[in-house]
Amino acid sequence: MTDLIFLAVLLGFVVLFVSFFLYFVPVGLWITAVFSGVRVSLGTMIGMRLRKVPPGEIVRPLISATKAGLDLDVNQMEAHYLAGGRVGRVVSALISADRANIDLPWKRATAIDLAGRDVLEAVQVSVNPKVIQTPKVAAVAKDGIQVIAIARVTVRANIERLVGGAGEETIIARVGEGTVSSIGSALSHKSVLENPDAISKHVLERGLDAGTAYEILSIDIADVDVGRNIGAELQTDQAEADKKIAQAKAEERRAMAVASEQEMRARVVEAEAQVPLALAEAFRSGRLGVMDHYRMENVQADTTMRRSLAQVDGTE
Repeated sequence: MTDLIFLAVLLGFVVLFVSFFLYFVPVGLWITAVFSGVRVSLGTMIGMRLRKVPPGEIVRPLISATKAGLDLDVNQMEAHYLAGGRVGRVVSALISADRANIDLPWKRATAIDLAGRDVLEAVQVSVNPKVIQTPKVAAVAKDGIQVIAIARVTVRANIERLVGGAGEETIIARVGEGTVSSIGSALSHKSVLENPDAISKHVLERGLDAGTAYEILSIDIADVDVGRNIGAELQTDQAEADKKIAQAKAEERRAMAVASEQEMRARVVEAEAQVPLALAEAFRSGRLGVMDHYRMENVQADTTMRRSLAQVDGTE
């Protein structure tokens, strides 16, 4: 029983040692490299393990490059991996560029990869141009009619300007700006609808791909629609504003007239309030007697009665 336990423990140690050995010494990957014509020593692979570089991330792309006829350096590939690069994508890009007769050195490819761009996609776009569709761009012609256009921009990647060059967003923004300028310079929206290619020619003449990572091959107007009558809307808004100003001035004049009327009424009331005071002063000074005032009141009452009777007779 003790011998069996000892054998089991020994077998476990052997398995652990073999697993540990195979982890640090990837014999299978080394054999694959040897039969693929790639000379990578076991010591180099063990060094990769110690530097925390997966040997498969270096050896497999190296095998692909060797089969494609490219001569790459293992140390440079390992350095690019340690710098945070994607070795597999870079090697695939180099193979694609070589097949397409595109000059793409190792340093430029790794620089593009470390800049955050997909170098393989860049090579593919350089070989097979892609189409970028702009969002709807609205502009107003000189006749006040709004025109809405959608453009499709065919671009090809410029390998030499991928590092430091602007991306698709800049292309879209510049094409939109050029479209607005072209439509805005048109005398009528009808001319834009009749000749949408004039927008493309105007935009292409401005060299919008300068400083970008792409080369514009063509700009095609995919759709042109008529929008709102901005000129009429502006005139309507202006007329409404003028109307409100006129109403405000009329209201101001009416308020001033009402205030003037109130002031005149106040003066009348003030004058009427002076009558009893004048009568009292006349009574005190003796210029007017009580009987004279009484007779005057009777005359006024008689006059008022006669006037009322005359109005009633006239009505009948």
